[in-house]
Amino acid sequence: MSKPDPGWGWFEPAPPPDNSQRLVLARAFARAFSGADGDLALSHLRALTLDRCLGPDATDQALRCLEGQRLLAAHILSLVDQGRDPTLHM
Repeated sequence: MSKPDPGWGWFEPAPPPDNSQRLVLARAFARAFSGADGDLALSHLRALTLDRCLGPDATDQALRCLEGQRLLAAHILSLVDQGRDPTLHM
């Protein structure tokens, strides 16, 4: 039996980080989006993705693209919120 092509490995889901790695990552995102500039960037990200609606004439491709953008934006916002939470400990 042949091995799968190693060039397709990026299709496999990455293993989830453990809690301490996730907290380190969340704090890094919180630092990256800190201050007035970070708030402005997050606000812009929200406006482009989560606060945006497509009309009834939107194509399937446009809907899928926006949904992917929303998923990524929601993930970033979640990491920032977790990284800013002072009750979480490493």
